[in-house]
Amino acid sequence: MSFNELIKLLEANGFRLDSAHGAIRICRKSNWPDPVRVDYHGAKEVPKSTLKWIIKAAGIREKRK
Repeated sequence: MSFNELIKLLEANGFRLDSAHGAIRICRKSNWPDPVRVDYHGAKEVPKSTLKWIIKAAGIREKRK
């Protein structure tokens, strides 16, 4: 998954871009207690461990195959 796709996934789950400082994006959701930090690198692929961490921090359930 690319960073662009990850941002779209977060937005589809109710998160919005709150602030951006260089390559760091902070996304927030009104009923979610903690912000989610994404070190944004455009079309590059997100490392699997980073992707899992961000999805877990956002409380998004992964689809099981």
